Amino acid sequence: MEPTDTSHPDYYHRVVDCQWACPAHTDVPEYIRLIAQGRFTDAYMVNRLSNVFPGILGRVCDRPCEPACRRGRIEQKPVAICRLKRVAADHRDDVTARLPKIPKVKNGKRIACIGAGCASLTVANDLMPLGYEVTIFEQYGEPGGLMRTNIPSFRLPHTVLNEEIAMITGMGVDLRLNAKVASMRELLHQGGFDAVFVGSGAPKGKELTLPGREAGAANIHIGIAWLESVAFGHIDKVGKRVLIIGVGNTAMDCCRTSLRLGAESVKVMARKPRGFFKASEWELEDAEEESVQIIVNRSPREFVIENGRLTGMRFDKMEYEVEAGGRIRAEHVAGEEFLPADEVILAIGQENAFPWIERDLGIEFDKWDIPVIDKSTFQSTLPQVFFGGDAAFGPKNIIWAVEHGHQAAISIHRHCQGEPVSERLSAGINLQSRKMGMHEWSYANDYTPVERRLMPHVSLKERFKKLNIEVELGFTAEQVEQEVQRCLNCDVQTVFSAKLCIECDACLDICPVDCLTITHNGPEAELRTRLKAPAKNLAQPLYVSVGLPQTGRVMVKDEDLCVHCGLCAERCPTAAWDMQKSELHWPLAGDEAVSLEAQRPKIA
Repeated sequence: MEPTDTSHPDYYHRVVDCQWACPAHTDVPEYIRLIAQGRFTDAYMVNRLSNVFPGILGRVCDRPCEPACRRGRIEQKPVAICRLKRVAADHRDDVTARLPKIPKVKNGKRIACIGAGCASLTVANDLMPLGYEVTIFEQYGEPGGLMRTNIPSFRLPHTVLNEEIAMITGMGVDLRLNAKVASMRELLHQGGFDAVFVGSGAPKGKELTLPGREAGAANIHIGIAWLESVAFGHIDKVGKRVLIIGVGNTAMDCCRTSLRLGAESVKVMARKPRGFFKASEWELEDAEEESVQIIVNRSPREFVIENGRLTGMRFDKMEYEVEAGGRIRAEHVAGEEFLPADEVILAIGQENAFPWIERDLGIEFDKWDIPVIDKSTFQSTLPQVFFGGDAAFGPKNIIWAVEHGHQAAISIHRHCQGEPVSERLSAGINLQSRKMGMHEWSYANDYTPVERRLMPHVSLKERFKKLNIEVELGFTAEQVEQEVQRCLNCDVQTVFSAKLCIECDACLDICPVDCLTITHNGPEAELRTRLKAPAKNLAQPLYVSVGLPQTGRVMVKDEDLCVHCGLCAERCPTAAWDMQKSELHWPLAGDEAVSLEAQRPKIA
């Protein structure tokens, strides 16, 4: 095999998985270490640098980092990365003095953001400190977008939402509520803005056109619109028997909200088997804990109307032939079933909707009537207009919308400074030794075998008394202390210097997981057969050194097995091994501003 270049960011893309899996690229192990030291405010600020909404996402994030957590390779459950964000947020001190400073003298550029959701708020967070004047237009009377309208308060309390939004709007953002943008043409021609960011989300719920839909319209609801009506107090009750069509996260919010509005029987109807569900596993668990029944393999056939009123739905019973790889090879109808219902809520997806964008402005739309957006710069075909969040590429999740906001802010800054938006700073890696003494490291390197902590919940009896009782209570101090120790410090890497190795085998002897092997080089498939421990995860690349000076053999390391204990570096008599922290740097708009300023000619 070719020797591994440990100085290249792509190497850490494969090794420090949790940081790269999260689109906002938070320094996960670092803020976990700060929490372990009781430095909650410092942890919050480290997280907020890229995450922007630690308290919000610490409750409702889809957790793309956790499936990549290397703890999941040792045991079933990863580190509770998401819940630890909430710990830092809930126990922080006042961070007002540590928020970005806003210059009193502006740079003369004005930016319009359409929609006060997570993407637009992130754009404002990044551009306000650079001297931009940012105006956010929000159609409703309160900011937050889907975070406010589609996520129930029993999952995301409004106090948390309001606090973190206020950290951004308090920078001096011109927030215009109840100000729906009806015409992009008018905004561009009369607003006097240098750039426009569209963060209006995907506000249109998908319809289910079946027999009986029109006749039963009074009791058939679109999920996101129904949740919105509940959030603003327009709906405060629901029928006794409720059917939810769809099995995504919106469906889970709909079914659990129905119970709090008085439903006695709530069933979630899934067209396919459980392995094809879009909802997060923890969302499903919470719903089932509250006695929501999830029925699989039922395809909606018709709404049943009697005497002008909805009485239920008829479904086809489906059977599937699933291949070994998980794909459905064939399906057929095996019968039908009627289920009674007083109300039906459709949660089968969301779509973009841009009736307010005129089609002759230069903003190109594709065959699905979706704007054509550059996936790296988020710029539309009209150079001064940018999109992000669900408005750019359809529904995803909050953390992706935050990352869209970060990247769009870079593009907007470069555009307003007359620079090409595609020529941007790339990600980088800094390495720094953690050695303090011969047998002492500046990180906790003991491996703990404890299992993932369970999140305490409000009792089933108490949680239904009010709509806004937060179900998850957060970790206790004892649970935090145990959970943070489960982190394997994946950013503190073993760094090997082949020229110092004397092939004494000390590191091989002391390694508790047999992840190191000294052997002759060869093709990867053949080399894997000669490792001390079988490399079962073939998706994880091996580390292979250059030839060692004594015999020409190579040092091979299986990153999948390593627990970052540092014993190899402690035992090595020549310091060929070292434990070095890899700090991932993902540029933000502020970094671009510094870089551009440094490139400008200086006046003597």
